[in-house]
Amino acid sequence: MEENRVSSGLPALDDVIQGLRIGDNVVWQVDSLDRYRHLAGAFLERAVADGRTCVYLRFGSHPPVAEFPPAVEVLEIDPAPGFDVFSAQVHTAIEELGKGVFYVFDNLSSLVGTWATDELLGNFFQVTCPFLYEMDTVAYFALTRRQHSDRAMARIRDTTQVLIDVYEARGDLCLHPLKLWGRYSPHMFLPHRRTEDERWEPLLHSGAAASVAFAAADNPLASGSRLIAPWESVYRRLLAYADEAGGEIDESLPEIAALREEFATMILGTQPEFRRLAREYLTLSDLFGIRRRLIGSGRIGGKAAGMILARAIIARSASDSELAESLEPHDSFHIGSDVFFSFLVDNDLFTLRLKLSRQARIEPEQFEVVRKRFLEGSFSAEILEQFRRMLEHYGQAPIIVRSSSLLEDSFGNAFAGKYESKFLPNQGHPEDRLEAFTRAVKQVYASALNPDALDYRRRRRLDRADEQMAILVQRVSGSAYRDLFFPPLAGVAFSRNLYTWSDLLDPRQGVIRLVFGLGTRAVNRVEQDYPRLIAISHPELRPESGNRIAHYSQRHFDAIDLKENGFVTRDIRDAIDPADFPQAHLLFSEWKGGALVDPVTRLVRTPSSSCQITFNKLLKRTTFAPLMGRMLAALEKAYGQPVDTEFTAFADGSGRIRVDLLQCRPLRFPGSTEAIEVPEIEDRSHILFRANRVVIGGNIDRIGWLLYVDPRRYARMKNRRAKQEIGRLVGTLNRHPGIRERGIILMGPGRWGSSDLDLGIDVRYADISRAAVLVEIAREESGHVPEVSHGTHFFLDLVEEGILYLPVYPDHPDCAFNETLLESAPNSLEQLAAEFRHLSDAVKLVEAARIKPGAVFRCAADPQGQAAVCFLSVSE
Repeated sequence: MEENRVSSGLPALDDVIQGLRIGDNVVWQVDSLDRYRHLAGAFLERAVADGRTCVYLRFGSHPPVAEFPPAVEVLEIDPAPGFDVFSAQVHTAIEELGKGVFYVFDNLSSLVGTWATDELLGNFFQVTCPFLYEMDTVAYFALTRRQHSDRAMARIRDTTQVLIDVYEARGDLCLHPLKLWGRYSPHMFLPHRRTEDERWEPLLHSGAAASVAFAAADNPLASGSRLIAPWESVYRRLLAYADEAGGEIDESLPEIAALREEFATMILGTQPEFRRLAREYLTLSDLFGIRRRLIGSGRIGGKAAGMILARAIIARSASDSELAESLEPHDSFHIGSDVFFSFLVDNDLFTLRLKLSRQARIEPEQFEVVRKRFLEGSFSAEILEQFRRMLEHYGQAPIIVRSSSLLEDSFGNAFAGKYESKFLPNQGHPEDRLEAFTRAVKQVYASALNPDALDYRRRRRLDRADEQMAILVQRVSGSAYRDLFFPPLAGVAFSRNLYTWSDLLDPRQGVIRLVFGLGTRAVNRVEQDYPRLIAISHPELRPESGNRIAHYSQRHFDAIDLKENGFVTRDIRDAIDPADFPQAHLLFSEWKGGALVDPVTRLVRTPSSSCQITFNKLLKRTTFAPLMGRMLAALEKAYGQPVDTEFTAFADGSGRIRVDLLQCRPLRFPGSTEAIEVPEIEDRSHILFRANRVVIGGNIDRIGWLLYVDPRRYARMKNRRAKQEIGRLVGTLNRHPGIRERGIILMGPGRWGSSDLDLGIDVRYADISRAAVLVEIAREESGHVPEVSHGTHFFLDLVEEGILYLPVYPDHPDCAFNETLLESAPNSLEQLAAEFRHLSDAVKLVEAARIKPGAVFRCAADPQGQAAVCFLSVSE
């Protein structure tokens, strides 16, 4: 053992905290004095055995904290004369005893009973702890859990070297190091559970950690002090009624009902649909639970409200108890919308936000300057203390900081992907984790002014609406595998299937977009990767068949690297060994004899290089798909309209499915979902294309313009800057008044909205918001394969704007593509966007009236018949 290292007397504890150090002041937060007796007794017994001078400093009215060895000197000091006299006597005694003495102090909480204030307790510790450190001691202190003010605890935490929480949760003894100065390990700051063989086991799985955290503290932000909020009086009046009724309130009483309605509106907002759902599915206990997890004051925003309401709907699904039992406990906090405005005002950003919100457009370069201003801002001491308490609750568990603005995920406005979310590995020392967290919050705040968000608000006529940014902080679902943390299953699920690629499918039963790892790859269009598209009515039926299954599968996954403390993308073949990955047989299929074969047994011995993520046996052998279907049906019934959800899930050792419902929002149907008559065009030379994959249906006529990016020429472009400029051109045309008036069809290679220029056109929402039709062209020789984007943020943009989305496969025998018409049409690029004339070799801007006078483009798309046609229509 190192010279300055000291044993706690409990080897299992030493393993967790890497032992004690000379100079350590060790504060134990305990739920009973017996816990402290055990810890202090073991410490003194070992110290005496090691030949240390040990002193028990006795001042509490409680019984002695331990039966000490005879060698321990008991020093009694009376705190009754007051803080000044008591502190002076303690200091004098320490000075006279000299260096190298080990101490055990009584429970410091008893001093509050004598002095009647937490402030003096904090003062005593703040002057005593540094003095003990200088005297080369190790000193033990106890505090009764959750009985002290934020201010007192902040001073104790900042001053001490070691702070550890010890408590009982769900029948288990748990230990949670909150501060360990000068030491670190990947699992050190996680909650640990005492095992039968007396080891401390870190709680690595998000569900187990959340269950213990809830049992340990139902109000983790409060410490005995009352938080200040505009609606505090309503909250306190309701609590008073609850206390009088012994916790059981008759919510039908008129005054209670009125207060409850007012309280729910203050937290969830004024939207009539949210208020209806809250009245039907949230109890006062639920509302109190939200309030206890609220940092600052104000509303929790649409994303948080949707998540909480959806979980309550599932939990109270009377006809399907399995749904409620399948839900993982969620472990979330909320940063109230008032904190956003306080941050703006305190950092002189309010006027800037007002000015930018009223601008016609903010350029990306201008936004970067604004973002820097936000990152330079700071939070008040009170809010920072609440942040610290929340991070103590999570320990080293990865978390995600998510936008939850008042308008987000509301009825009619999704804001999908417009605001930022930040995954935080949450590793390292507490102050480093706090710094990373505050930076993430500021980044989310700044995203309220990003160009896409402002353009979306203007397009939806929300630029004058009250848009406040609340924040939802969630524990990342999943568990650790080697140095990576991620869920095995994640994705999005719609209660209606807008992409029925087979007549067998029932669109009313919904669809799932499923990925391995974090759900980012389900909502974004990235690299040459594809999620598994699962029709709930026929979960084993794929849009692809044969060898195409391998092409349209997932190769990479997103995770949190606990060792590198960052968000990473990994190749599944390199990072995952199916032989030791839990429930691998449900996720992987094996290549044998040139074909994909599902594992016969639960043990997958095939190396990862010969495996493919398919989820086949998950769909065949578990209740995953029907369970998700019933969940979506229950939500749609309660909401009164289709819904879109985000989730993570896993199958336990027995194959039982557990789901963490992360988000739920109403789904607005795009265009028409009924059968659309697709006309037969007599003059085939007027057909621009025919398509056999339709997601968004409808009839759009009198379109004046078409922008065509030639897939072959785009693939041959070596200048990446030129490829980026095509995205800028699209945005310029999107804002051009002449094109806005007559509409435009956008046609180009591969995946629009991808940040990978090799896959397609790099555009954002603001660049395509006024398009009438968006066409993704797949030419296999150019390497461009469109992805049916059902469920992505990009898809939701198309849905909300009513843009027809059509993937076109020119090489497919059932499709048609009139390249001759496009090649022969005059190019109007120089007339409308002269600054982009150098792109005219690969890009053509076509005006229908220049092909034939009076002509317009028309599109008809039938989602039921999976057929679409776009053609040149010439008026007689």
